[in-house]
Amino acid sequence: MKMHHPPHPGEVLKSLCLEPLGLTVTEAARALGVSRRGLSAIVNGRTGISPDMAIRLSLAFDTSAESWLAQQIQYDLWQAEKKRASLRVRRLSAA
Repeated sequence: MKMHHPPHPGEVLKSLCLEPLGLTVTEAARALGVSRRGLSAIVNGRTGISPDMAIRLSLAFDTSAESWLAQQIQYDLWQAEKKRASLRVRRLSAA
């Protein structure tokens, strides 16, 4: 089922994981073993969650890597669907 305007996973990370624990991006990045800049880009919606990051988040927050990737896919697909009308694609069919 498609979600209407799903949030970027970075928003979810910030509001459901970092803020409730009182973690800064710097503290979380250190715990995750990633750069502060990289985690900040995710939290601020400038980049997506990779499979590697999904595993790191699942280990740190006792969640599943699949749930993080599913959120990313829903967000990416919703963004792409907004451009559907402008795509120039010719329908193909068997002769």
